Amino acid sequence: MSSATSSLSTTSLPADTTPADPNRGLLLFCLFALYVVWGSTYLAIHWALEGGFPPFLMAGLRFTLAGLILYTVLRLRGDAHPSARQWGAGAVLGFLLLVMGNGSVVFAQQWVPSGVAALVVGSVPLWTALFSGLFGQWPGRAERWGLAIGFCGIILLNLGSDMSGNLWAAFALLVGPVSWAFGSIWSRRLPLAAGLMSSATQMLTGGAMFLLLSFVRGEHLAALPPARALLSVGYLVVFGSLVAFSAYGFLLRNARPAVATSYAYVNPMVAVLLGSFFAGESLSTFGMLAMGAILGAVVLITRARR
Repeated sequence: MSSATSSLSTTSLPADTTPADPNRGLLLFCLFALYVVWGSTYLAIHWALEGGFPPFLMAGLRFTLAGLILYTVLRLRGDAHPSARQWGAGAVLGFLLLVMGNGSVVFAQQWVPSGVAALVVGSVPLWTALFSGLFGQWPGRAERWGLAIGFCGIILLNLGSDMSGNLWAAFALLVGPVSWAFGSIWSRRLPLAAGLMSSATQMLTGGAMFLLLSFVRGEHLAALPPARALLSVGYLVVFGSLVAFSAYGFLLRNARPAVATSYAYVNPMVAVLLGSFFAGESLSTFGMLAMGAILGAVVLITRARR
């Protein structure tokens, strides 16, 4: 769950229409950014952790730097400074989406392969549909089937070896998507800042909470991380948080919502492939079955909501 993804919860999808003659080359680049860049952030997190970055210190640096860059750019172009209420709302979502949502994934990736982490995060639409029901918008028949199939996939992951190596990691991977989905639904009731400034407030406040959590846990860098780890953190800041976010905003304005939100079932497959090729990771038989169940369920829910 990258910081770019935090903006999803605070952006309303437009009508299911496509403006005439969008820039096709830029549209394809944005799709590439959404599918590959967001899917590759799990591998970047894996390399950063492997290189010696403590999980919460790494996340704190990532979101604080990305938030500072975004906030500075917005202020320079004339955007208004957020009010106290808007900072408070941003802090609430920063906690739910980044600290609890993304932080749980970062914590779990100390023991769980990046592809498995991405696969569990791909279940966010399942939890979102469930929380929508609790807030009064119960899913239809197709969505109920999607929920049932998706949760069976999560059970398969727990039955196999993919999430059974560390109980706390498995628990964190289940808490993360739940917190992200709840924050996504609740965001509609919060007085958030307008446009991109909402994401800036979430990243700055979430990053500060990560750094505080890192300090309380006594995290520190034992030595200067290797170049690959440093480059991975830089990749997460620039490409995972800023480039992919801008690409998603362009797609919302120039493509059908179903295209813009299709990352939910493409990212896990990208993460699994990258983890297999570059980190020697692999899914068990249970993991492969779970991937089919979860991705199929997300497609079913997405098509039903479209």
